[in-house]
Amino acid sequence: MKTSLKDCPSVHQVLLEVKQDIYVHEDYIKFIINSELSKIRDTIKKGKLSKTKDELVKYIVSQVWLRSAPNLVNIINGTGIVLHTGFGRAPFHGKQLKNLANRLDGYVNLEFDLESGNRGDRQSLIHDRLSAMCGSESALLVNNNAAAVFLALNEMAINGDVICSRGQMVEIGGSFRIPDIIEKSGAKIKEVGATNRTHLKDYENAISKKTKLILWVHTSNYIVKGFTKEVSLSDLVLLGQKYKIPVMADLGSGAFLDMQKLGLADEIPVKSIVNVGPDITTFSGDKLLGGPQSGLIVGSKKWINAFKKNPLYRVLRSDKITIGLLEETLRSYHSGSFSKDNLSLKMLTTSRKTLSARGQKILNHLDKKVIRELGIDLKNSEVEAGSGSLPEDKIESVALTFSPKNYKVKDIAKAFRCGSIPVVGYIQKNTFYIDLKAVLPNQVTRLASAIQEI
Repeated sequence: MKTSLKDCPSVHQVLLEVKQDIYVHEDYIKFIINSELSKIRDTIKKGKLSKTKDELVKYIVSQVWLRSAPNLVNIINGTGIVLHTGFGRAPFHGKQLKNLANRLDGYVNLEFDLESGNRGDRQSLIHDRLSAMCGSESALLVNNNAAAVFLALNEMAINGDVICSRGQMVEIGGSFRIPDIIEKSGAKIKEVGATNRTHLKDYENAISKKTKLILWVHTSNYIVKGFTKEVSLSDLVLLGQKYKIPVMADLGSGAFLDMQKLGLADEIPVKSIVNVGPDITTFSGDKLLGGPQSGLIVGSKKWINAFKKNPLYRVLRSDKITIGLLEETLRSYHSGSFSKDNLSLKMLTTSRKTLSARGQKILNHLDKKVIRELGIDLKNSEVEAGSGSLPEDKIESVALTFSPKNYKVKDIAKAFRCGSIPVVGYIQKNTFYIDLKAVLPNQVTRLASAIQEI
């Protein structure tokens, strides 16, 4: 028997069935009910529904519970991309979060100097540590690197020219482009050189009375090879000193350590850039550093103080949670090394041998019937760091592969995403992959359970 529109329950009837102990705003509950009723009516009109009114009420109530649950949930990242933008980039260690939660319980000294009893500066909570680690005079934290670049450009070059090489007109995720951000900051871009070759004379010939800044951008998310030439940052610093024009370096994805010594692709450490002598250096705190979404500005005390007085700083400054997480991240670094609390670096440097052992542990937890039916195997793989970081080299990894005979691969992928333990992998050549590079060590048993559930 087909369901008719007369069988649709009213909003009031569903509300009566929703348990009273559900702590959700009633207006949101009504919104969910109405949206579900709308979908049900559309299905009824197509003649594709056969449910009684009671069954419809029960279904809508279940959807109320499901859709009113927290939307931000923990997932297992099986893509192999450690710094996955869609998953929040740098993962956090549970221990770090617990330590921070204890310190954030109630009130904190965000802008209060406990020694003097007077109002303080939130930047003082991380300023000295960050400056010392980068070898800079001063430092500033804002909410992301785009904000850091924008604030610096607005203060240093508003109504003036910014000289930048055409080979450094980069675009990052979310359509963030250097030319666009320069224009919106109130400055005017003066492009020099060609896409693949720029010379020092190109910069020098472009200098005029309108020039306020020379911008050097590290092309951290792509590589140009072949007939190429670019001007070194050190040469630009000397050029800036000659004409008394400030020089700014945008690193994009910053690193505190020598990545090659960690077995990863080469990446210029922040301190090495600062030592060259640009007035200002900007970089992200949530990529290779392993911290929260943030933008870090280090360099001249004169310019950092000017940034703090700029009205835009109030718009772009970070809150107590970001500051707390960044402090925890900075505390995870030592001279030339990092602690296990820096989960991003720990996972990026986990060996293929260790990942193979974890993969075998997962297989040992599974029923042989499940392994046969889903066609599960353990194979070597290669992944990228993610978020435009370390683009030059692939990173060795290991993946669980699924080649089921009786199921469509896309259905397997969706089943994993929508399971009680959400797992996101990827499909390649009709095979589903769960790469283990970005699977946290404490998620191994949960991943085995998720596979068994499928």
